[in-house]
Amino acid sequence: MTTTAANLSLAGRLRGLSSEVVKFGIVGLSGVAINFLVFWACINGLGLASLRSNVVATLVAIATNYLGYRYWLYRDRDAASRKREITLFLLFSGAGMLIETGVLGFSVYVLGLTSHFEQLAAKVAGLAVGTVFRFISYRTWVFKALPDLPADTGLAAQAELMLAEESRLAKAE
Repeated sequence: MTTTAANLSLAGRLRGLSSEVVKFGIVGLSGVAINFLVFWACINGLGLASLRSNVVATLVAIATNYLGYRYWLYRDRDAASRKREITLFLLFSGAGMLIETGVLGFSVYVLGLTSHFEQLAAKVAGLAVGTVFRFISYRTWVFKALPDLPADTGLAAQAELMLAEESRLAKAE
């Protein structure tokens, strides 16, 4: 492979990654909006403690985000093993929620930041760290890319390869 071809390949991958990051951000921002609305309603409307409010809000956002990721952002990714995908999504989403809630808990119980606006600021900080973790986890382990097929592979051969991969995944479950 020539240097020019390698650069074009790298440039193409970076363009694809930037598109993925933008779409991830759109789904994520909708989840953030839902998360904050539910968090604010739990704290102010229901009078729940901040950590409980955060867990409820994050769980609601996780559910809505899964739908956005699966059916919009990663719709072209391998969905042969939905059980595996949902399990990993919930596992990594839960870890992201622990990161977010840990930052919030640290700010409230260690730093003593107890006003609602200080708690919102801590939630934003925790959400940022959790989002980076989720992005890397989802794209690496949850919504796996379909294997690249050689350009000269015929449609029938591509279908056979995809069926073989699907069968292999089904046996792994």
